Amino acid sequence: MLDAQTSAIVSVCAVSALPLIAGLALLSKKTGEAFIFVLVSLSVGALFGDAFLHLIPDALENEALTQPAAFVLAGILFMFILEKFFHWHHEHAHQHDATCARGTLPVGPLSLIASGMHNFIDGAIIAASYMAGMQAGIATTIAVILHEIPHEIGDLGILLHAGFTKRKAFLYNFYSGLVAIVGAGTVLTLGVEGSGIASALVPFAAGNFIYIAGSDLVPELHKTKHPGHSAVQLIAILCGIGLMAGLLFLE
Repeated sequence: MLDAQTSAIVSVCAVSALPLIAGLALLSKKTGEAFIFVLVSLSVGALFGDAFLHLIPDALENEALTQPAAFVLAGILFMFILEKFFHWHHEHAHQHDATCARGTLPVGPLSLIASGMHNFIDGAIIAASYMAGMQAGIATTIAVILHEIPHEIGDLGILLHAGFTKRKAFLYNFYSGLVAIVGAGTVLTLGVEGSGIASALVPFAAGNFIYIAGSDLVPELHKTKHPGHSAVQLIAILCGIGLMAGLLFLE
C-alpha cells in the first residue's frame, strides 16, 4: 500500500491534470461567443457558491483563525489592487502600442492568479488530509476533483472571454493547475505547520472569488440584453451554485 506522502502526490497530480482534460474537451468544440457567456455564467455561480457555501463556512469553523472575515476582506482588496495595476498597465501600453487594443481584459490575469491560489489550497488540503489518514485523503481527493470540474470549465470560459486564444487559455489554465503540486509539497515539507497556511488561504481565496464574480464577471453578463440569453445565463449561474451545493452532501 502507498504511504501518505506518495498517495498525496499521486492524488494531487490527478487533480492537476483536470485543466488538461477540460481543455482538450473544450478545444475540440466550436466556442462561440454565446457558449463563452454560458461558461462565464456557470463560473459566476461556481465562484459565488464555492465562496459562500464552502470556503467561508470552513474558515468560520476553523478555531485557529481568530478573524476569518479579515482574510476575506484582504482577498477582495488584493484583487482590487491587482486590477488597478492591470488597468494601469493596459492604459500605459496603449500609449505606446496601438495593437494593445486587441489585448486581454484584466479579468484574465486576475482569474489566473485567483485560480492559482485556489489550486495551491487544493493541493495543501489534499496533502494535509492524507497526513490525517488515508481514508480522509481519498475522500478529500474525490471531493476536490468533483469540485474542480465546473471550475476548470468556467476558468477556460473566462480566459476565452478575456481575449486569450484557445491555445493560450489551455496552456495557462494547465500551468495554473500545476500550482496544486506546490501546495501539496509545501504541506508535506512543513508537516503539521503547513495546515495553518492552507487555513489562512481559504478565506483569502473566498475574497478573491467574490471580487472576480461580482466585480468583473456579473457586469459582463449585464451587457447581454436579450431576454432569452439572460434566462440562459441565469440558469447557468444557478447550475454553478447547484454544483457547489451538491458537494455539501459529500462532505
